[in-house]
Amino acid sequence: MDEFYIWFSTGFTHILDLNGYDHILYVMVLCVLFSYKEWKQLLTLITAFTIGHSLTLAASVFNMIHIKQGVIEVIIPLTILITCILNMLSLTKDKLKVKSFNYGLALIFGFVHGMGFSYLLKSLLARQESVFLPLISFNFGLEIGQLVIVMAMVILSFFLFTFTRLKNKYWVLFISAFVFCSAFFIFIQRLISLYHES
Repeated sequence: MDEFYIWFSTGFTHILDLNGYDHILYVMVLCVLFSYKEWKQLLTLITAFTIGHSLTLAASVFNMIHIKQGVIEVIIPLTILITCILNMLSLTKDKLKVKSFNYGLALIFGFVHGMGFSYLLKSLLARQESVFLPLISFNFGLEIGQLVIVMAMVILSFFLFTFTRLKNKYWVLFISAFVFCSAFFIFIQRLISLYHES
């Protein structure tokens, strides 16, 4: 039980770590298109992302796939930027089509984020004989941490739309623009770092 808790808390704190806030930004921008009344659709979207990153997290830990960490770290903010752009396009295009498209993208982008998660886990697993329990526990911690972000966004949207006159399109625009600027800054930083490494 102690070992489960250690790996669970590692995954939980990793996704909520403000020093590596790119995953927080991605979950935020995934959530923003959905009102608190659409929690079932949001849960389906988050599940697609979960499936994607769980598969590549496992595949990477078992050395079935390997991509240079610096490359993945550059691609992660790109997934956020693309999602932000789609969100903003939904304000002028068919919102339902954008939401439907997001399900497939969340799965694909989950593969990328799973590779990002794997670098920490693999570095911590260096002396472990068995990887199964750490992998399951770490991933479970990630999922619970992810749900914390989702719940925070749902509760915030509930209060905003219940007690203010804020229109949904302005909420989507504000969050998407904020996340876009943050992700663009991360992208440039990591691109420069990758250039210096090569």
